[in-house]
Amino acid sequence: MGISGYEVALLSNISPVVLGVPCVRRVIRRHRAVAAILGLAGVAAYAIASPTQRLLAVALGSAGVSLSFGATLYTDKVQGTGRLERDIQAWEAGLLVSIAVRMLFQTNNPVWPAMNEANGGWNKTGLALGVLAVLDVVTRRSDAVAEVHEAKKHDLSPGTTKRQAAWVPAALGFGGLLFALHSMFSDSAIIGRWSWDGYPATGPQPVPWGGLVITALAAGFSVGHRADLATGMLWWGVGSAGAALITLVSGWPGFAGGLALGFYLGTVTRSILRAVALCPPGRTLFAGMLWYNILVLGHVWVVAYEFVPGGPLLRERTWLIVAATMLSLYSGVRAARSSLVSRPASAHDSPVARTHRHRARSVFWAAVVAGWAAMAVRLPAATRTPVPFHPEQRLITAAIWTVHFDLDNDMWLAENRIIEAVRDLQVDVMGFLESDTERIIMGGRDWTQRVAEELSYYVDYGPSPRKHTWGCAMISKFPIKKSTHHLLPSPVGELACAIHATLDVHGRDVDVIVSHNGQEENPLDRKLQTTELARIMRESQNPFIFTGYVVTKPHAKNYKILFDGGRMHDIDPTDSDRWCQYIGYRGVKRVGYARVSRGTITDTEIQVGKFAVPEPNEDISEWKPSYRRVNESHYAPEYHFPTIFRGKGVRGHFYHVFKEPRYFE
Repeated sequence: MGISGYEVALLSNISPVVLGVPCVRRVIRRHRAVAAILGLAGVAAYAIASPTQRLLAVALGSAGVSLSFGATLYTDKVQGTGRLERDIQAWEAGLLVSIAVRMLFQTNNPVWPAMNEANGGWNKTGLALGVLAVLDVVTRRSDAVAEVHEAKKHDLSPGTTKRQAAWVPAALGFGGLLFALHSMFSDSAIIGRWSWDGYPATGPQPVPWGGLVITALAAGFSVGHRADLATGMLWWGVGSAGAALITLVSGWPGFAGGLALGFYLGTVTRSILRAVALCPPGRTLFAGMLWYNILVLGHVWVVAYEFVPGGPLLRERTWLIVAATMLSLYSGVRAARSSLVSRPASAHDSPVARTHRHRARSVFWAAVVAGWAAMAVRLPAATRTPVPFHPEQRLITAAIWTVHFDLDNDMWLAENRIIEAVRDLQVDVMGFLESDTERIIMGGRDWTQRVAEELSYYVDYGPSPRKHTWGCAMISKFPIKKSTHHLLPSPVGELACAIHATLDVHGRDVDVIVSHNGQEENPLDRKLQTTELARIMRESQNPFIFTGYVVTKPHAKNYKILFDGGRMHDIDPTDSDRWCQYIGYRGVKRVGYARVSRGTITDTEIQVGKFAVPEPNEDISEWKPSYRRVNESHYAPEYHFPTIFRGKGVRGHFYHVFKEPRYFE
């Protein structure tokens, strides 16, 4: 979670600084395809097995794309050609198409370098499209030169206006715009998860309501030519109100605020990028990208404060990052207003400009239609009613797994393998820890959607990304009647999270906790967090199953606080080889317990418990469990753990520690 040194790769996007050198600028203007070819390195990085070398290739690609972007803004700003307007509209269309593709691929981009053929990547297709795009850049170069000469022949100035934008405010606005779009609107699910606060459903589900996100953004892009509106102080106030709502309010009101923010960002994109194009390219894009990088680090610092220098300054202060973003956007739109509002009407109302806008809008709304079509395709799976595995035996199989952000040990996306493990274990309820991937550093994605849709589960994403935790999520075959997201006491270290859910299990209410306590270095935090978990469990009158990450030795002080203070039973008190994950229960009859190796997905095993749920009118509150172990044959086959994990197991997952499941009387 701390600083590793590889973070320096983030600075690859400041490559446009070289445009401040006249001779380099001339070379890039004449040979823009060079930068575009460098950008292909990021797309081709999937072919590199080594995570470190792959990261370096992605950094090279990022440098090439950023340099190409800067060169395009600088070169195509000549008045009368309309090329800058087309470039910006193409950039906007590219974002919308990317969102639509991710809507279809369950929030993943199939050409990411963390994707490959094994986990659903379409990398070769993406690389082929990239090559075609580079060829297009090369062939369009001659057209661009001709258009510039034609524009100059008609005595048009090389600049788009007589006034140059102030480069520092324009740079800040550009950095803020890029961060806001990337962190909040690069995927249709992000603001929905920001507004999520548990069951009964307090906010929109990603499917189908993610379609509203791409719609709001496209609507903003469609009116982005109205610089007089987009750069107004009142309009900035509307955008700020939306930002405040999505940051501070849960449920549909917060989501509506996010839509308003998305519409606002769409309207100001063109004005800010025009202003940047009017400024000295090297220092403006350098400062803008640097400010973007600072904001990216800031929105990680609010969670990772315990592990990074200066972390306490931003501890749990997402509002501060959002405020800084909106202030920088204000700076950018004011710079844009001073230089763009006064330009002649012919610059944006000519027949050619109107034609370009009409074509761009056609692409915008085609992407919106594609996004909604993707939602329609996914809706049956997303709304299918899950069916528990063994309802006749009234069984519930519960598990806990720390998945480390859905990345395996070689930095490939791991949800395919997670899906296979969950399916083969026949888990009814599972807690995933370190599961929040709705940040830029994790791809801004929601991998739980794919697990839930492909295996048919209800899903509770857990505490919102704006709640400053690493995340804990829960999937369930049983209806989630209600759930509460807890931020456990964490006065010293990282903020710990928990989901307390009440499930309808075979006609009886059963409570489940999924939790992630703090680190070994913070004993006070762990004691307070464990005490709070014990209170929640103690005060519930329902049968209870605990699945959590406790960080304690068996029978140590925190262990006793949890189990004795919570009136819970340990699933196997004789298992002394535990430290992080534990399973506890009360009011249900334990059948068995298994520990399954992690494979290469994370550094943490899977723990699984099987329980029989009493009939609705059966009271077993005074029942005391027996810890006498029995053979598997003691139970009917429906009660058994899967045989696929015996011996060497499958895909690196096998019963370990005990080498086989344990069954109890």
